[in-house]
Amino acid sequence: MIPRSLPLQQTAPWQQELAKAITDPLELLDMLKIPASRLPVSLAADKGFPMKVTHSFIRRMRSGDLNDPLLKQVLPLAAECEQQPGYSNDPLDENTGMPAPGLLHKYHGRVLLTLTGACAIHCRYCFRRHFPYPQANPMAQHWQASVDYIRENADISEIILSGGDPLSLSDNKLARVVNQLSDIPHLQRLRIHTRQPVVLPSRIDDALLGWLVDTRLKTVIVLHINHAAEIDHELAQACQRLRKATDHLLNQSVLLHSINDSVPTLEALSLKLFETGILPYYLHQLDAVNGAAHFSVNDKKAKSLHKELQARLPGYLLPRLVREFPDMPAKQLL
Repeated sequence: MIPRSLPLQQTAPWQQELAKAITDPLELLDMLKIPASRLPVSLAADKGFPMKVTHSFIRRMRSGDLNDPLLKQVLPLAAECEQQPGYSNDPLDENTGMPAPGLLHKYHGRVLLTLTGACAIHCRYCFRRHFPYPQANPMAQHWQASVDYIRENADISEIILSGGDPLSLSDNKLARVVNQLSDIPHLQRLRIHTRQPVVLPSRIDDALLGWLVDTRLKTVIVLHINHAAEIDHELAQACQRLRKATDHLLNQSVLLHSINDSVPTLEALSLKLFETGILPYYLHQLDAVNGAAHFSVNDKKAKSLHKELQARLPGYLLPRLVREFPDMPAKQLL
């Protein structure tokens, strides 16, 4: 008799889609019908921080438009290789703020776990583009040290899952993580910072919604959307499902030169977010990470934009303009 083989673990549709992400800058330009000669694409920058972008996100880009705001967020350019004063690999000094590998305890009452270095998309302005994920990962052999630290500090009431993108992990792993954390009595809130639903809406599936609904912790999902063009029908549908499984759905953006640094663009983003059921939360000034200086908007212009935006939007649609400093007890309002 032929022995019956064990059933193979099924690959979720979102994982199949993620496996097909585009990693070749020239292929991306070809898909968008943009000659490579029209943009200073840098293979050196791509080698240092490889490009990665999903087909879903690419479909929202405008064909033939080298100034498309979504394309500019993912395409490696020669400017990334230029060293700029005041920029570093660790602008928030995160490597010195870990009581356990991958566990950051910067602010009172809450800790952050960098569960993975994986993302569905590599944003060129990412402040963790040089982060030492192999050494600063709380999973596997370091997980118990993180759990013990959280359990021993009763003033910690909120856990933040970050990365990379925590939703790059399988739902089985995430469910185990959240179940263990929910067993710690003084934890009350779970916050998840993710861009995955934005660039890969298929990630919002029944398995993910299942463990979100099951946890006793109050859940807050913080998405990362920089431009109204990122919000399409597919994302809106995913957010509609997500709102039923979580307590709050918020958004944080980064102020980016030539991408969203105008009042009409920021206003359109806030209005589109609200239409999609997401509240604007933060508008971040760029963290000074090596390779991202060309995205920077100076504070004078940022404050001017925010002041004009305040005059055009109701208060609940106005994101807080903030900058993060490595030695401050909270993000600083500008």
